[in-house]
Amino acid sequence: MRLSVACVMLAALLVPLAAQAELPVADQWTYTFKRPADGWQQPEFDASAWKEGKGGFGTAGTPKARIQTEWAENNIWLRKEFEVPAIPAKPALLVHHDEDAQVFINGKPAARLEGFTTDYKVVPLSERAAGALKKGENLLAVHCRQREGGQFIDVHVIDAEDVPKLPIPPAMTTPFKSDLITKWGEEVTAENVWAEYPRPQLERSSWQNLNGNWDYAITDRQEKSAPANWDGEILVPFCLESKLGGVQRLLLDDEALWYHRTFKVDEVKDQRTLLNFEAVDYRCEVLVNGQSVGKHQGGNTPFTIDITDAVKQGENTLVVRVEDDTEEWQLRGKQVRNPNGIWYTRVSGIWQTVWLEQVADSYIEDVTIGTDAEAGKINLVVDTAGGKPADTKFRVAVLDDGKAVVPATESSSNELSIRVPDAKLWSPDSPHLYELEITLLDGDQVVDQVKSYAGIRDVGTTRDADGNLRFTLNGKKIFHWGPLDQGWWPDGLLTPPSDEAMAYDVEYLKDAGFNMIRKHIKVEPRRYYYHCDRLGIMLWQDQVSGGASPPWTHLKPNPTDADWPDEHHQQYMTELEWMIDSLESHPSIVVWVPFNEAWGQHRSVEVANWITERDPSRLVNVSSGGNFWPAGNIVDQHSYPHPSFPFDKSRFSEFVKVVGEFGGHGYPVKEHLWFSGRRNWGYGGLPKNKQEYQGRYETSLDRLVELKQQGIAGGVYTQTTDVEGEINGLMTYDRRVIKLPAEQLHQLHDRLYEGDE
Repeated sequence: MRLSVACVMLAALLVPLAAQAELPVADQWTYTFKRPADGWQQPEFDASAWKEGKGGFGTAGTPKARIQTEWAENNIWLRKEFEVPAIPAKPALLVHHDEDAQVFINGKPAARLEGFTTDYKVVPLSERAAGALKKGENLLAVHCRQREGGQFIDVHVIDAEDVPKLPIPPAMTTPFKSDLITKWGEEVTAENVWAEYPRPQLERSSWQNLNGNWDYAITDRQEKSAPANWDGEILVPFCLESKLGGVQRLLLDDEALWYHRTFKVDEVKDQRTLLNFEAVDYRCEVLVNGQSVGKHQGGNTPFTIDITDAVKQGENTLVVRVEDDTEEWQLRGKQVRNPNGIWYTRVSGIWQTVWLEQVADSYIEDVTIGTDAEAGKINLVVDTAGGKPADTKFRVAVLDDGKAVVPATESSSNELSIRVPDAKLWSPDSPHLYELEITLLDGDQVVDQVKSYAGIRDVGTTRDADGNLRFTLNGKKIFHWGPLDQGWWPDGLLTPPSDEAMAYDVEYLKDAGFNMIRKHIKVEPRRYYYHCDRLGIMLWQDQVSGGASPPWTHLKPNPTDADWPDEHHQQYMTELEWMIDSLESHPSIVVWVPFNEAWGQHRSVEVANWITERDPSRLVNVSSGGNFWPAGNIVDQHSYPHPSFPFDKSRFSEFVKVVGEFGGHGYPVKEHLWFSGRRNWGYGGLPKNKQEYQGRYETSLDRLVELKQQGIAGGVYTQTTDVEGEINGLMTYDRRVIKLPAEQLHQLHDRLYEGDE
């Protein structure tokens, strides 16, 4: 039975027999995935432009393989110089290959290996091939191709009478490196990186951005003291594995990642100093001036540490220690140790903005905003932290384009309800936002003041004339139509290269006639939700997945849940609460999605009921495309490539019916692929040309229109952009090529909204 892996590994091993056990295998090679000029196998060929890497080459998981450099393309060409102290009596190749491989010694053909192997084989060299060997320096050159499955090849020159035992190579620490970069990524510097205020719904006028170049080091996980020496610099907030971070290193399970920088504060007296992290993946401890000030576990949401007792006037030292166990119980979304298919490169460490604020002893810690569209009300809950003023009061001003629309409201209660006369409601057609100024008072003295905003809108459901449940916004029926949006980038991975780049995706989708986005298995920087609020696009917000999964039975009766230990379930719920707490004031979010396709799906009814009670202002899609339980508000089918739905009135009549994923029509664009050769795919196979690609998209729309007439209330097309090996985006991964222009899509999409009130 064929194993789904293949590779190319090459190294020269030809030393005196007595010394073989003492000398390591030399695995340093030059290689290219692009077809080289003729004569590439000759010693005099100039391969200085080729990449360098350690053998072997291939895809992770290959049995009996020694993979040290990833090779996932259709072809690879390799060259390696090696020394021959003495010509062996029986020269041979020690080789493990998949698939067909050609081997040359000093430019002369040495072997043509057809098919594949599943373990290392000794291949004796013919008399002619052996004659190409010479004492001293030699050149080994190999070409290997791959047509299907995984891949691997490794070649060594040996003495067949004394076959060496190849040493186990160290774990791979280099992620796949693509040449792709966005136009925004090209402009990133340590001086301009992510300079925007990161929390738009609770904004102060004074803050300090700590993004930029930090020192970093990687140590054994057992090491608990900060390193004396640092390995180099990393550009925060980009992760360790990303191109823009400047390191591109994988963090192993037995390693810890350390960060270091200094910062200055002008004054510490009568002030509290707050250190904010927008996201760190996954477990971290923070030290200021050598003192541990806090720990955090959870890689997807912001957290704040009060460092008042550790900070000093003048220069301070900040150290962050990180651990990341990708693929354990932690919530990690699409990250995997071995990227393939729909699973992507792992992300470790700081991956969103780090920043400082200084506030009074008593300060506004959080503002929760709710609205009532029918009554035209904005409802606020203002939470404070620190000391408590003797005469606490709150003042709220509501403004429209800088002008007050109601007199400033004061209250001694932290819960305020403000009616806006002739309120302008928020919707995709009219995304109106009111500005808020919120002040904490001690009597008449201002203690703290923040800016925020609110969009007044209500989310609900109603039945149509045929009895099907439909979505409503502000009491009017609205068909939810949007893309699956992963939020990945070729240069920053989970981190967009800039705020402008992040907004670009939303602007394109809005221009294309979508009114909704399903934010898939990722929590974005908080500024992303601000852009959705101001541009007017609804969001289905997924919870990040992880942990054990049950069998995926789609929408069939009698599903099962995975069995999660209490401690891991509690961590899941803690991170779910953090996500909702940090995002619940954004008007754009209309649906929470705790599970996707049974990934980590457990205690489904309990989780859905908890969310409904926690946030009754939104709808709950308990498991998009996953195992259906009668909980929440939505029943969700995934269907590729074209949309479909298994209508069942006896089970689904009390739920809004949607097709939460479909499409995925792939279209490769040369020079804009993560993998320039192999592993580029879309659902239903790849079209022959762009005309066929567009035709498939239009066919999916035709079927969605038919499904809407049968009771489907929303659809999600896969997807906004290509992501790594997936080429089913409306844009390429680097956002440089639009496959289907926004104006053209807008015209195609208009018919989906016909009949909405």
